[in-house]
Amino acid sequence: RTARARLARIGLELYAVRDAMRANPERTLADVKAMGYDDVELLWSFGNFGRTPAQVKATLAQVGLRAPSAHIAPEILLEHWEQRLDDARLIGHEYLIVPSLPAETDTSLDAWKRWADHFNVAGAAARKAGIWLAFHNEPGHQKPLDGQVPYDVFVARTDPALVRLQLDVGNMTMGGGDPMAYLTRHRDRYFSFHVKDIAADLTHDVELGHGIVNVRALLATIPDLAHKPVYVEQEGTEDAMGAARRDCAYLRALEF
Repeated sequence: RTARARLARIGLELYAVRDAMRANPERTLADVKAMGYDDVELLWSFGNFGRTPAQVKATLAQVGLRAPSAHIAPEILLEHWEQRLDDARLIGHEYLIVPSLPAETDTSLDAWKRWADHFNVAGAAARKAGIWLAFHNEPGHQKPLDGQVPYDVFVARTDPALVRLQLDVGNMTMGGGDPMAYLTRHRDRYFSFHVKDIAADLTHDVELGHGIVNVRALLATIPDLAHKPVYVEQEGTEDAMGAARRDCAYLRALEF
């Protein structure tokens, strides 16, 4: 390609600024908008920091942010799921995304398979409600169980027509996986992204452009990127708001 592209929209996963959100969600969302972000990924798993779906919707409208998705606890799929889908529609979500699974999956491949089956059932209900259910990868999902990578088993067992995937490129790198290889292998299943840079020793994330992840190459590889949410999520920093601001500026300027 000759013409360079830039991200049309940039999001922030609110876990990155969770302390500020706990202290004052409304002010923090206004600050996030002022940094240059267009979108946020909400944390239902944190109870949206004590705010109801209606309150969250009102604040987002007031500050001018969209929330294409939220991270949810896996147990939500098994209880009052229809009500949660109604909440998602109210807020304006396109996706509800489970970031990790219960501790039973740490040691059992069968537990991974059971959860994949739960996802297929919940994903079918979500599609009827106009929402997508998706799964996000953690570093530990690459750790083999019984000679197999549990993440691979889960992806193979979930129905692409019912369950989509969110690729956390930093977590994939930290876990020893190759995000470019996964993006190539499952290019039609990744519809949302966490852009995260990782230190060379693979122990922690760093500000974008300061680690080993080739963010430019990754973004250039994603088909139809304009219609897929891209979120910053830098987790391990004492200056969370400052890092979020600098990460946004980095992505704003990045051509790929």
